[in-house]
Amino acid sequence: MVWRGVVLIAVATGLLVLPPAVARGAALPPWGRAELGIARSLLVPHPGVTPGRGPARTGPAGCEAGLEHGPGSGGPRVAIVGASFTAGVGPGDPGQSWAVLLARTEHWDAVVYGDPGAGYVRPGVRHQGPVARELTRVALPALRPALVIVQAGHDDIGVAPQLVRSRVAQVIALIRAQAPQARIALLTVFPGRSHAARVSQTDQAIVTAARAADHGVIIMDPLTGRWRFPRARDGLHPTAAGDAAIALKVAGILRAHGVVPAPAGRGGRICETAIAVQPPPRR
Repeated sequence: MVWRGVVLIAVATGLLVLPPAVARGAALPPWGRAELGIARSLLVPHPGVTPGRGPARTGPAGCEAGLEHGPGSGGPRVAIVGASFTAGVGPGDPGQSWAVLLARTEHWDAVVYGDPGAGYVRPGVRHQGPVARELTRVALPALRPALVIVQAGHDDIGVAPQLVRSRVAQVIALIRAQAPQARIALLTVFPGRSHAARVSQTDQAIVTAARAADHGVIIMDPLTGRWRFPRARDGLHPTAAGDAAIALKVAGILRAHGVVPAPAGRGGRICETAIAVQPPPRR
């Protein structure tokens, strides 16, 4: 079965989806040293893909316009929006972010939009957020995604939980209104050096609000799942290998929910908009 118009908060169309019975029985891939080796292999440059500029080396706006109004590369269209992890903070290269690597390995045409510091409430370093605002910049009605992935939450730690829940519900409603055909996936709070009460509180607010707004939402929760990956000097953000590990983990969860890669040879047009910055020193 083919889903057209998927948004990951990354956006893609034409995603292949397994029948529900198969999806329910699918097992997540085991996670360990062998998988980390596979993740590192994802860092090999992909021919024909120019993150942030598109294969024709146009600017981000021109790249997105090509996907929205042109034939693209024939692969599924995906939209991914988020904060520092999506922007490539850690390796300091947006082209090595988990979002770009995921779109590359799943053979999707993708729009990736990341602003460090953005959340469901926080505006981000460039004030391109919150994520609802990032979604409007992606122009979902024109993109017609099949899946939306939103990566946010860590930067909302400390915000009143009721406000976080309200904003999450607004984001779900926005996607439903502008891309009614799209499935929705949320990548929530990443674990830092500690699991403080307010960290868990923010994560729980996101998860409960999302499930209340859309029973079909795919939740990817690094905090409760205790995700492990190589980290940069700040102890929070991933290294390049860590981003590859996250991409592999996300792909496994999506496949368990019936979202599988497009055929090889399709996709590959990635429009990436983000700030490449290094993480702060460990605190």
